Amino acid sequence: MRVSAKADYAVRAAVELARTPDEHRSAESIAQAQDIPTKFLQSILCDLRRSGIVASRRGVDGGYRLGRPPRDTTVADVVRAVDGPLATVRGERPQDLHYPDGAETLRALWVAMRAGVRGVLESVTLADLADHRLPSKVRRIVDDDDAWHNH
Repeated sequence: MRVSAKADYAVRAAVELARTPDEHRSAESIAQAQDIPTKFLQSILCDLRRSGIVASRRGVDGGYRLGRPPRDTTVADVVRAVDGPLATVRGERPQDLHYPDGAETLRALWVAMRAGVRGVLESVTLADLADHRLPSKVRRIVDDDDAWHNH
């Protein structure tokens, strides 16, 4: 699985907002805090606003804040808001693929891969990340030394 720069920046920006959920923050302050290019972040914030993850307000006291509580927003929500489905194969959802005889098991494999990714990203909330913690399910995966090595 590849995580796009857009998804990485979106999660970082959302976690930055989760640290101060009741404050409105300027795009510039979020960009500076997370070392994200401001123009790129503004586009990302628009995607997050359209999905309801972020709310915005104009004016002197304006800016961006989370549109819902950080504990109710998962990393999967953020990634889907900016990149679409979590896992696709050649731009198609795994369950919609059709393979010729001899390769039909690939469809099930891609569905399983998506379920694994979903199992991790849907279990981690912005509140978890803002509090510097991971759910025990994810922590067990990370604690396995093999997880840290490329094969």
